[in-house]
Amino acid sequence: MPDGSITATRPQESVAAAALAGLTASPKTLPSKLFYDEEGCRLFGAITALPEYYPTRTELKLLGEIAGDVASLVPPAASLVEYGGSDESKAAILLRALRWPASYVPIDVAGPALAAIRRRMELSHPEFAVVPVEADFLAPLRLPPDVPTARRVGFFPGSTVGNLEPAVARRFLAEAKRTLGARAQFLVGVDLRKSPDVLVPAYDDAAGVTAAFNRNILHHLNRAAGADFDPEAFDHRAIWNDAEGRIEMHLVSRRAQSATVGGRVIRFARGETIHTENSYKHTEAEFAALAAAAGWHRQRLWTDADRLFSIHLLGDRVP
Repeated sequence: MPDGSITATRPQESVAAAALAGLTASPKTLPSKLFYDEEGCRLFGAITALPEYYPTRTELKLLGEIAGDVASLVPPAASLVEYGGSDESKAAILLRALRWPASYVPIDVAGPALAAIRRRMELSHPEFAVVPVEADFLAPLRLPPDVPTARRVGFFPGSTVGNLEPAVARRFLAEAKRTLGARAQFLVGVDLRKSPDVLVPAYDDAAGVTAAFNRNILHHLNRAAGADFDPEAFDHRAIWNDAEGRIEMHLVSRRAQSATVGGRVIRFARGETIHTENSYKHTEAEFAALAAAAGWHRQRLWTDADRLFSIHLLGDRVP
């Protein structure tokens, strides 16, 4: 593991424990962080290039348009701290615009992806330090001592904040504020509410890549936790829940079956689902209120011309 990173302890046990916490509940769930093993990262990369999946290309274009504005609003020699940073493509747009960034700090649970980022960035950007942190960014964490406490700018792209239940998102935003420190800023990408005719295909593409990504969470459990799922015995389902304002992804059991995880037998009825992911779609005002409840004040807001996606620059709340 690269020097300066924070490594997980006993990954097999932690994966099994995280899975069992949801699979023994009713209804059954799995935490979306379990999507992102090496194969899950590869599949998600393929999803971002699909014609149905608008968020990545929309956010990338918007970041390119606003990078200069962002650079003018954050201090020079800042450290860019990316939450969920398993790929540096979005951060690189900002790093090119920032004035002599002190360091780039990607935080993610995917250790191999972080190692690859460090290798690539040390070749392409040798002028600043790359300090990977292998950790669950939803848990309280401390940044390595070689990341200066002053001039930290958080970065949370991809509307990953939408994968969190609102109460969890509020706690995460508050914890990030503590981690980043006084006078920090936080740049957050937020997918906006829109027609289900646009939303649902983005999570249920015609080529079946998202279905493979969803089933890979079971392959991950087989590999990392000694489970014995038959992933092909589950169908992928994506639905829009209008009352909750979210896309939901589920795995639907095709038959009555059982699987063993961490020594526990988990039984499924035919048609029973595992709820694997939520993706909340906020309005601009809803996210501003959520951030304010966590102690942040929105300093700037940008959206694309079609108002599909928004990027919020947060700072200390105005007294």
